[in-house]
Amino acid sequence: MDSDHSSELEYRHLLSFRAVAASGSFHEAADSLDYTQSAVSQHVAALESILGVRLLDRSRGRRTVEVTEAGALLLRHADAIVARMRAARADLRAYSEGASGKLSVGTYQSVGARVLPATLGIFTGLWPEVEVHLVETNSDDGLLNLVESGDLDLSFAVYPLSEGPFESVELFRDPYVLVVPAASPLARLNRSLTAREVSEQPLIGFRHCRSTVGAEEYLRANGGNPEWVFRSDDNTTVQALVVAGIGVALVPRLTVDEADPKCAVIQTGVPPRVLTLAWHRDRYRSAAQVAFVELARQVCLELQQKVAPKLA
Repeated sequence: MDSDHSSELEYRHLLSFRAVAASGSFHEAADSLDYTQSAVSQHVAALESILGVRLLDRSRGRRTVEVTEAGALLLRHADAIVARMRAARADLRAYSEGASGKLSVGTYQSVGARVLPATLGIFTGLWPEVEVHLVETNSDDGLLNLVESGDLDLSFAVYPLSEGPFESVELFRDPYVLVVPAASPLARLNRSLTAREVSEQPLIGFRHCRSTVGAEEYLRANGGNPEWVFRSDDNTTVQALVVAGIGVALVPRLTVDEADPKCAVIQTGVPPRVLTLAWHRDRYRSAAQVAFVELARQVCLELQQKVAPKLA
């Protein structure tokens, strides 16, 4: 690339190129960006002229535009540049808003049921002018990508974190337990189950969960050969199937409704999952964001103290 012309490259050139590459159409790209089609064409043409390579294949007879090999190479850099620009805008927005504005937090089922309500209850009382926007998924998969791009300020996540520009604080060590019908002989055992004993049961668990993968690996590494009779991403469904006698559930304790008299909870030797709250290490952290992290840590500290005696 001629360095004399590189200064002519504009952010909108990259936006238009990414949009065409994603949709395969100049028309659809223009709609998604709220540009005219001619503007998108001009942006891409200018980008190709500046870089001196063809980025898109506009061959006759094709209904869609295809990315060339050079375009695919640029696209990787363009995605990173756009993500950094979004993060920069989020930083400036947080800086200017101070104690008001919006705080975006990623969460998932078990955290949403046990940790998030208590944290929000305190936070909204202390920071009434901050609007908390929640993004919920079945597990923490994908949430850290939104933190990296600037779409989320914070996200609950399970350690170890995926690779990226993240920092985090440990919140809670959530032990893996076996949920069995209250009438099961297992419910009368006054001890923790071994990996082999757990693996001998017809198991119910979660379908998409990094921590469940870790639990399975632990069982196999310690003499077990677990067989799963059912998997679900819904906590309520998993526990209902235990009550119905379909199997027993190997799950983190936070996912269990221990008020259900039809179930019993048994300790296991499976290492706990470690819950964290993560943020982008290179982004400005507002006072409200720092306060939310500290409140979540205090809530989880109290929760850990309540759970710990039960596991003794």
